[in-house]
Amino acid sequence: MLLHGGFWRARVGLDHIAPVAADLAARGHTVWNVEYRRVGQAPWPATLEDVAAAVALVEPPCVVVGHSAGGHLAAWVASRVPVTGVVSLAGVLTLADAARDGVGGTAVPDLVGGMPEEHPERYAEADPAARLPLGVPVRAVHAPADDRVPIAISRRYVELARATGDDAVLVEVEGDHFTLVDPTHPTWPTTLAQLTGLLERA
Repeated sequence: MLLHGGFWRARVGLDHIAPVAADLAARGHTVWNVEYRRVGQAPWPATLEDVAAAVALVEPPCVVVGHSAGGHLAAWVASRVPVTGVVSLAGVLTLADAARDGVGGTAVPDLVGGMPEEHPERYAEADPAARLPLGVPVRAVHAPADDRVPIAISRRYVELARATGDDAVLVEVEGDHFTLVDPTHPTWPTTLAQLTGLLERA
């Protein structure tokens, strides 16, 4: 299952990750590129509800792959619906930290409805780092040169997840924020290996 990015905003849809869907399908994988309601389309918590409802329809084994905001949703949904594993591509995995650091400008508070101090209960619900342990393997693929979502986000999440006993691995790759969803980029085989490795363990 694929979850696109775009900082949860309505202007970016599933076409953004469609090349990944096409590549995976060509390799024989069954792929569902999921759309979900985003900021400006429906109020909190519609985004989370849509993703949870979609994943609940899929028979295992199911690896959820998400880019950027989709990486956040992929890790989050694994705390709600049984999945085989998560591949986060430059995911916003520590939501409260991202809000305080201004990742994506006001993207996180726009999604949640405010800052962590204003809505602690919402962050407790929506932040993958607050829902550890997930109990499923997470592969956080991230480029150190990423200027949209700092790699420190993935590093922090993996550190927290491993401290709870989760199987979480940071996979550093060359490129930038957007090359992670470009199947023609030289680092794509590394990303693909994370997905296939999780499926082989199922």
